Amino acid sequence: MVKLNKIYTKTGDGGTTGLVDGSRIAKNNARMAAIGDVDELNSAIGTAMCQIDDASFLQSLQMIQNDLFDVGADLATPAESDDDFTPSEMVLRVTSSQVERLENEIDTINENIDPLTSFILPGGNMSAATIHLTRAIARRAERTAVGAAQVMAINPLALAYLNRLSDYLFVLGRMLNNGGKADILWVPGASR
Repeated sequence: MVKLNKIYTKTGDGGTTGLVDGSRIAKNNARMAAIGDVDELNSAIGTAMCQIDDASFLQSLQMIQNDLFDVGADLATPAESDDDFTPSEMVLRVTSSQVERLENEIDTINENIDPLTSFILPGGNMSAATIHLTRAIARRAERTAVGAAQVMAINPLALAYLNRLSDYLFVLGRMLNNGGKADILWVPGASR
């Protein structure tokens, strides 16, 4: 259980922040950039949820928000070795079951939307447009986490989760656009 009695500690005033293992790194470190982008993604999902009425999608998005805290904790926990991302009672790691749950949800939604005939433009209605913006933020969070993984050990399942999440948000955006019927199709070169 996390308990925060004091919000400001002043320990970061010098430009560093603490990780789960007690070590400190610069706030502009690649690991912190990834954590920050995941936090922004989580906030964007919260904003998008304010536009959605469907209880099942809201429940799924709330679970995803919780998962994103797991992703952030995973990113904030340096690995003991380059390939040891085993969760334990004291070490929170993203697991394959979280990735698989997203895959199952993607498959379920995708069965109920029209097949793609073109790339689509982000928009349609407010809930779909907000989800598409959130999807773009998810892609950035993934890119930032991949960048961090190029210079330090990052749990591959955290990266997979972020990749699946953007796919989930894509199909959800289409579902919110009347099952894809209200998608705005890209017309290549239309304004030439």
